[in-house]
Amino acid sequence: MHLLRLALLLLIFQTASLFADTAAVLPFANRTAVANPVQASLDWIGESIAETVRDAIGARGVVTLSRMEIEDAYRQLNLRTLSLLTEASMLKIGEALDAEQVVYGSFEFTPDPAAAHGIADGSLKITAHIFDRRRFKQSSEFIESGNLEDLPTLEAHLAWRALVLLAPRLAPAESDFRTLRPPVRLDAEENYVRGLLARSPEQQERFFLQAARLDARFGHPNYQLGRLHYDRKEYRQAADWLLKITPDDAHYREATFLLGLALFQAGDFAGSQKAFQTVADVVPLSEVFNDLGAAQNRRNLPQAIESFRKALEGDPNDPIYHFNLGYALWKKGDYAAAADRFRAVLDRQPEDEMATLMLGLSLRKQNTRAGDARLETLERLKSNYEERAYLQLKALVNPARP
Repeated sequence: MHLLRLALLLLIFQTASLFADTAAVLPFANRTAVANPVQASLDWIGESIAETVRDAIGARGVVTLSRMEIEDAYRQLNLRTLSLLTEASMLKIGEALDAEQVVYGSFEFTPDPAAAHGIADGSLKITAHIFDRRRFKQSSEFIESGNLEDLPTLEAHLAWRALVLLAPRLAPAESDFRTLRPPVRLDAEENYVRGLLARSPEQQERFFLQAARLDARFGHPNYQLGRLHYDRKEYRQAADWLLKITPDDAHYREATFLLGLALFQAGDFAGSQKAFQTVADVVPLSEVFNDLGAAQNRRNLPQAIESFRKALEGDPNDPIYHFNLGYALWKKGDYAAAADRFRAVLDRQPEDEMATLMLGLSLRKQNTRAGDARLETLERLKSNYEERAYLQLKALVNPARP
């Protein structure tokens, strides 16, 4: 029944964008820098506001577009991020992203003339709007203001108000708005966002390390450091950072999936299996079941076949899932069933040499080939993690009730 439901969700996903709203949270423009270019050094605040709102509403079930997708839209339209947008530009970005809801706005910083120095010496005013592209209707503006040192609190309350407008049935009581994101030190937040905005991996790493040192409770820099080490194929170091991320962090499941990949590549298949199982229990995606099966198969566990079957039933057109199931069946000695899966791979990818080799071995009912170590580690991993698609489907099948 579970597998049948996954197949149904896949079918629904093909038309999901027609029915489920997605929200694009754009970087908030630095209005102060327009009059005083020196204040451009505070541009990071606009990105911080967007990140916090995106994380908070996403954690409550609103389907949000990623920061990278939004950056790509700005680039395609030749627009500078963190700049003041005209309504026409905002609509073009929403159209390019195919987002039904666009959250955007600006902030103003007023330094305290009596203060000697310090980034927190001044007041902040954040102004936000939400434009509903489906109904072509804009919300009235909503404003948060206070001391700059209170930025995390201002951002959290702004996120709660955005959630009330976007999806009131998903919003908690106002008294609970602080739980949308744990409090973070302002200097840690600044370093983290500057890391996001940095152009080179070396600069990013310096900022993320500083953010992690300043606030050990802040999981976001740990996630980014884990990604940087994983991209460098430094799998043990990646796992060390990813293990620091707690379940209340917005990136927890994505980080745990990446942790599973890092531990697999480091040879810790038991740890990898545990990480993938943690994600599969909450987000039953094909790529998660596939990688769970790969870790189980390396441990010669019979459950690998069932995991690969779940992956395949979730996406029967993916040759990787056919190959992995065939490989597990071949290891078990079920040669006829394995041959069917390798034929399915070759139907989709005729040039796949390893699938051709494995089909031949299956037809000959040959379980080993002397001196060929390649046959011991053939599992194919998936590195993509499409939680947003799953959440969108879940919202369609089980919409929140008032």
